[in-house]
Amino acid sequence: MALRAAILRHVRVPIQTLTLTGPKPQVRGPNGGSLRFLSSHGDDHLTKGEVIDRVLSVVKSFPKVDPSKVDPDVHFQKDLGLDSLDNVEIVMALEEEFKLEIPDKEADKIDSCLLAIEYIYNHPMAG
Repeated sequence: MALRAAILRHVRVPIQTLTLTGPKPQVRGPNGGSLRFLSSHGDDHLTKGEVIDRVLSVVKSFPKVDPSKVDPDVHFQKDLGLDSLDNVEIVMALEEEFKLEIPDKEADKIDSCLLAIEYIYNHPMAG
C-alpha cells in the first residue's frame, strides 16, 4: 500500500473537459486538443474481414510461403511446411502489422491463420 501511495504521488493525469454544447459533444484535453478513446466495442475496432485480409497478407508475404496455398484455414506447419521458428516470425510480423503485443503463452498457441484471426479480432488494442 505504501508503494502504491508513493507511486501515485508522482503520477500526473491530465484533466479533460467535456463540452456538451453544439451538435456533437467533444472531449478536450488540457491543451485544448481532442482526445481519442480506445474501446474494443467502438467504431475504431477492426471488422473481421479487415483482420482476415491483413492476416492473410502478412502470411502470404512471408518469404518461405507459397501465397497460392494461403487461406483462412491454413495451418502454418501442416499445410505450409513451416517450422517453429518460422511460426514465431509470423507471429512477430502480425504483432507489427496490428500494433499489438501477443504474450508468449498466447503466441505459442497461434499455429494457423484461423487462430491468428480469432486472437487479433478479439484483441481490444488491435489496430
